[in-house]
Amino acid sequence: MSREAATTATLLITAREALEKFVEVRVDDDGALSFRHGDVPCAVQGVELVEGLAVLSLTCVVAWDLAGDDLPRTVAERAGQGLFGTLGVVHSEAGWDVTLRYAFPAEGLATDPLGTLLMLVVSTASQVRAELVGTA
Repeated sequence: MSREAATTATLLITAREALEKFVEVRVDDDGALSFRHGDVPCAVQGVELVEGLAVLSLTCVVAWDLAGDDLPRTVAERAGQGLFGTLGVVHSEAGWDVTLRYAFPAEGLATDPLGTLLMLVVSTASQVRAELVGTA
């Protein structure tokens, strides 16, 4: 196993241990972690961008197939209220899909602080989902 792969694996093990205190976590074939927070599916991937800079990337699928021409404006206004991560909106034939992404340097974070950080992002995704699905 290369040093980069070992660093990424260690990062994902710590993330899994942190998340398992709150949600049921599945380890995918490629080593990524997947889980659900309520109705929000999420995935965590790890990568070492350059030596000494290992990051975790968390993606939450906030909502999908939403109707409404003003949805991008609503999401942009919500994003402007401040949150961990970046909201994205994509239009498909079925409607609007909304994601929340957050990437951050994670090497050296202990399990409890990492769990707190990840759950801040994930709970925000669930809040945004409740706001959008309730008004869609």
